[in-house]
Amino acid sequence: MQDTSERFQVIVDSVPTTAWQYGAPDGQPLIFVHGFRGDHHGLEGLAESITAQAPELRVIVPDLPGFGESEAAPGKVHDLDFYGEWLRGFVAALGLADGGYAILGHSFGSLIVANSLSQGLTPTNVTLINPIASPALEGPQALMTGLAVGYYRVAERLPEPASRTLLGHPLIVRAMSEFMAKTRDKHLRAWIHDQHDRYFSNFADSNTLLQAFRASVSHTVGEYAHSITAPTLLIVGDRDDITPLSAQLVLSHRLADATLRVMPGVGHLVHYEAVEPAVAEMLTFLRARQTR
Repeated sequence: MQDTSERFQVIVDSVPTTAWQYGAPDGQPLIFVHGFRGDHHGLEGLAESITAQAPELRVIVPDLPGFGESEAAPGKVHDLDFYGEWLRGFVAALGLADGGYAILGHSFGSLIVANSLSQGLTPTNVTLINPIASPALEGPQALMTGLAVGYYRVAERLPEPASRTLLGHPLIVRAMSEFMAKTRDKHLRAWIHDQHDRYFSNFADSNTLLQAFRASVSHTVGEYAHSITAPTLLIVGDRDDITPLSAQLVLSHRLADATLRVMPGVGHLVHYEAVEPAVAEMLTFLRARQTR
């Protein structure tokens, strides 16, 4: 697929945010917000596929503050309120504060989008992929989540060089990747592992990563259900180890205008393992709203 991306920077609260744009430079804006430990590469497949099929769209994918090529915000605690405020600032820096754009969040990105909506973000519609719909320590893999919490607590007690080494250790990253990947396609599975090997440790510093981790396991999208009033598409995997399908169903009923779509045989990596089915659902959802 031809690379149509363009890298750019905007200043949000005096701190540069690096982002990538796909599709039509003057097209209908669709902002993607990636998940924990990732960067824009995680949503690149979705961005490239949807703009190939709908060239009228302008997909914008920023690296979250402290991840990828975006700097951490000096002196700020990178908690969920911070990221929600940052997202509002990013949208304003793009000149879109008055609306006319859609937004998508994956995993931790779903929490950021939900929090930002509670702070006054006003997209025309919302897509949440693998949203965090239940408490992390109550999911189908609560034991694994507990081990992850312990791992990050150990890293928090170490000096920066040792902490960073532990947090980015290739064996730990591979274990995380093996845990989340569900596909039996050996080529796709190898590619997923390669993506995690390349981009899962591109964080600014250990402290920022640890703050973001605490935010990712301390909240659910349901906390902000009252603020999610725009038409919302939920795309979930039926084998998601982070949030069970039953919790996604409960979330869909709590939202004012929700459509739930389930990707069979897929876990928490819909954005890697079910790109084309997810894009098909996204386009159906977006086009239905355009004709109303």
